[in-house]
Amino acid sequence: MRDPNFSRTVLYLAAHSDKEGAFGYILNRPLQRTVADLLSDKEMRPLGRVPVFLGGPVGTDKLSFVSLGWSNKHNTLKCRTHLSVDDAAHFLEQGHEIRAFVGYSGWSEGQLERELKRSSWIVAPPQAVIMTADDPASLWSDILVDLGPKYELIAKMPEAPELN
Repeated sequence: MRDPNFSRTVLYLAAHSDKEGAFGYILNRPLQRTVADLLSDKEMRPLGRVPVFLGGPVGTDKLSFVSLGWSNKHNTLKCRTHLSVDDAAHFLEQGHEIRAFVGYSGWSEGQLERELKRSSWIVAPPQAVIMTADDPASLWSDILVDLGPKYELIAKMPEAPELN
């Protein structure tokens, strides 16, 4: 996708409805900040070390907390969104991975379906590497390489091949 908001992003689609559209979070745009860097509120103390990501171009004036967990048994990613500060702190204390997102990604009714019909997105089920990647910024290429040779070629292409 050429849109700079989504170029080379890994997006987790958290909710989708034919009538209400869809929303999700970009998982590979860390802001190199923690919650404590953005908020000095004492109530955030247990969440102060939580990394902050750019979740998307919508609602960038809001910070939201998400709990992520990988199930090896079911080979699925469990994502709890819209967590309150108390819920996020509770899940953090229980050992869940908590991420904070500035903004989110959203689509109106039918918008995502039209983009998918035009092959604007590469669609794949969530992979465990989402949780284990040493560098979230490399997640896009890591996932593409795992999808096979055709996608590995895409992963290794320069961002603007027409400039070569």
